[in-house]
Amino acid sequence: MKLPCVLCLFVFIAGTFADEPRLPRPDEVDKPENIKFIVLDKSKLPGIVMDNTEAKLVGEWKHSVHTPPFVGTSYIHDMKEKKGQKSATFTPNLPRTGLYEVRVAHNSNIRRASDVPITVLHAKGKSVVKINEGEAAPIAKLFRSIGIFEFKKGRTGSVTISTEGTDGKYVIVDAVQFLIVMR
Repeated sequence: MKLPCVLCLFVFIAGTFADEPRLPRPDEVDKPENIKFIVLDKSKLPGIVMDNTEAKLVGEWKHSVHTPPFVGTSYIHDMKEKKGQKSATFTPNLPRTGLYEVRVAHNSNIRRASDVPITVLHAKGKSVVKINEGEAAPIAKLFRSIGIFEFKKGRTGSVTISTEGTDGKYVIVDAVQFLIVMR
């Protein structure tokens, strides 16, 4: 009678640990020195942070851990396919109306797109900012500021990362951070 209970306990414990987020091993990545910059728990970051798992995706994207750093357990990329037919939209639930600095997380290397369009839907309209994901993100090797925008409280604004007009390289989608700007 004890054997099934022990077996059940083993399966429960193994399943629990299998679901725990973990850092990739050095042999799983192309830049092992950047593993230390991965942020597995987005709640450890300031502001409102949305991971790629919370984005509304259009088209097929692939999860990867190949090039750290990233937020959460992975990032996604467009597989260099169907350019202009894929996007990821992040719609935060902002706690108050005000100015927010918007930051986009992405990893970098020479295989990243250099003209990635990011559309910010904000209280004053719509703005498009283009970034070069081939260049390292300057904030903690993880984030790049794309500007300060006014947003209304709630879910009225969004940030969309698209593959429209990108060169034949990978477009990376990882996370978006919204930081309230104090006046």
